[in-house]
Amino acid sequence: MTLCVALLGGESSGKSSLATALHTQLQDIHGLRATVAPEHLRTWCEAHGRAPHAHEQAAIATEQTRLIQAARQTPGVDVVIADTTALMVAAYSALYFQDHNLLAPALVEQRTTFDLNLLMGLDLPWTPDGLFRDSPTVRDATDALLRRALQGAGIGFQTVYGQGEARVQQALRAVGSALGRPLVSEDPALANGLRPWSCENCSDPECEHRLFTGLLTRP
Repeated sequence: MTLCVALLGGESSGKSSLATALHTQLQDIHGLRATVAPEHLRTWCEAHGRAPHAHEQAAIATEQTRLIQAARQTPGVDVVIADTTALMVAAYSALYFQDHNLLAPALVEQRTTFDLNLLMGLDLPWTPDGLFRDSPTVRDATDALLRRALQGAGIGFQTVYGQGEARVQQALRAVGSALGRPLVSEDPALANGLRPWSCENCSDPECEHRLFTGLLTRP
């Protein structure tokens, strides 16, 4: 059975970097066959040299879903890593154009397609890309909208924090729990038969950041 992992988060929150790192670790270190469904929005913006208009959002969301479904149908694949989903397109459509029509179908897809939802923590520095990244304020607003939407739909998620390898290890811990096999050495959560902490009942990223920091610094 294929595990489908969604990476969610606003601009400059580390989704693509984490997708690449997870793919490498799962394949090269753990011997799993993994594939990445790329972010179609970025490809679209690079091809057109601009951000999409309101009437172009639905087609971008549809193509993102198609890429994910195609990755899921890859023969023999163990893990699909979605470097964003239609929910991200719907979130941007709501923020930029006050159009909430894409949210409901995107949430249905999120619930039925993905086995694990990883939300990017906001502890990475925001950096412009010269194309369509607006500001840290937009990133924060996107994070808040995603949390409200997921919580309102009853969809669980886990938030990953940390710089570089620390973030990758947190994500691997969550993926390992979902697969039922340890991917991080001496993982106390898996050793005790527990699932990693999930933040679907909390909307305070600072609260969960403090918790994760405490877990990482315990002896």
